[in-house]
Amino acid sequence: MKKKKLNFSGTISIVIAILVLVVAVPINLIASYNDKVYDMTPAKKYTLNNITKELLDSTSGKQIDVYFMYPNLTDLKSVPNLLPLYHTLTQLDERSNITVRCTDPDKEPDVVEMLDPSGTLTVKTGDVFVKCGELIKRIAVDKFFQTNSDDVLEYAGEELIAGAIKTCTGDSLPTVYFLQGHGEYSIDERYRTYTRSLKANNYASADLELDKAGAVPADTAIIYLVSPKSDITDKEKDILVDYLDKGGSMSMLIDPCDTKGRFENIDYILKKFGLEMDYNTVVETQPVNQLENKDSIQDEGYFRVQYPPKTDDFTEDLTTDINILINLNERTAGISNPRSFAQLPDEQYDNAPSFEISSIIRNVTDSNGAYSTKSRAMGGDESTAEFADEELSDVELDFGFYSYNKLTGGKLIAVGSSEMIDDDTFTTDTSGSQMLVLMSNTWLKDIDVEMGIGYKMDSYDTMVFKDASEAKKTMAATAVFPVAVLVIGILVWLKRRYA
Repeated sequence: MKKKKLNFSGTISIVIAILVLVVAVPINLIASYNDKVYDMTPAKKYTLNNITKELLDSTSGKQIDVYFMYPNLTDLKSVPNLLPLYHTLTQLDERSNITVRCTDPDKEPDVVEMLDPSGTLTVKTGDVFVKCGELIKRIAVDKFFQTNSDDVLEYAGEELIAGAIKTCTGDSLPTVYFLQGHGEYSIDERYRTYTRSLKANNYASADLELDKAGAVPADTAIIYLVSPKSDITDKEKDILVDYLDKGGSMSMLIDPCDTKGRFENIDYILKKFGLEMDYNTVVETQPVNQLENKDSIQDEGYFRVQYPPKTDDFTEDLTTDINILINLNERTAGISNPRSFAQLPDEQYDNAPSFEISSIIRNVTDSNGAYSTKSRAMGGDESTAEFADEELSDVELDFGFYSYNKLTGGKLIAVGSSEMIDDDTFTTDTSGSQMLVLMSNTWLKDIDVEMGIGYKMDSYDTMVFKDASEAKKTMAATAVFPVAVLVIGILVWLKRRYA
């Protein structure tokens, strides 16, 4: 009789399984306790890029505070899509010079006020603020995860946070220069509140006598021309035209003023950008559209406006964000004592097809659907006075435009009032126009630093088939083969289990 062979394969399998559990479970517990992550994603969504690491190494001597406007960072771990942000913040917090602080914006108003002293940033739950010394950079919550043109969700957080760290740890900020020498007020006289808002948005500010300086400073982000009482000089005109032709950015906030003659050099720059200003001042005759002045008195010079929404005819968008705030009743769409502007016909300025021009501030109709603003001549000459008095009342008027030269990159904002940024004349009823002008700076000169890290997304393997038949055959093959292997394996096991 043939002896039956003993089979220890089952016992050995059990022993191996037990050993695996004995080894794997403690390792898993230790890894979980230490929150150790092995990033197997193709884009390394959970690991800091080498560019970020080099930046952090180079700024290791500076104290950096990162404020995450959310009560508890660990809550992000339970939401798979938010894991990249969680790991970015936790890896930053591991650095000895970086402190990540979770803050509930609803319960810690003192922290919110410290981060946004001007109250212009509209702090939201989920925002991140990077602070180094006196410099603060905000990253809005809706920027961390963005959907690309292929409808794929991308993680932009590391790129944005690294750029904010580089901005805040830099030695200086790009500067917004306010031109002087034409009867303008200095920053310290009338624009201190607005320039604090500029600083909160990471722009420095300074006065500039361009005629004396002889050139636009190298650190210029934007040139402001605010409420001039006389024209700029020929020399200044030439410097500014050269600056704009090389992709520079300028914001003109030009109030009505009672001077004789036109501002020929300012008009020249406006015309190059397809715009002209009217020599007038505009008031609102219908009480329903009138707003209150600084003394809380209803004033015909303070009135409601609209910010025309972007349409498919334009690529640039300056009004969506402010209209969201208006709809949330966080700002009021109003302006005070403005002059009007108009777009020139294409044939009246050079390279018209290369420009994109759109209104950003416009008057509104009354309850009957009619325009009720009145225009009165101010400044200019006999021709402009006649036009202002006879052609610009009870019609649609524009009080602000953007103009973008797509060939050179030059950008211009033109608004017929500066009172919304003036400490002596600003009211909450003109807060919408103030915010629009403030937000337009980002369009004029986006100072977000591009780090080269890029946006991170999941990678997916794809298969392309010639037709449905080929697809069905492939799916059948991929399904049948594993099943066949499984069946064969079971049959072999059944036959050999007592061997």
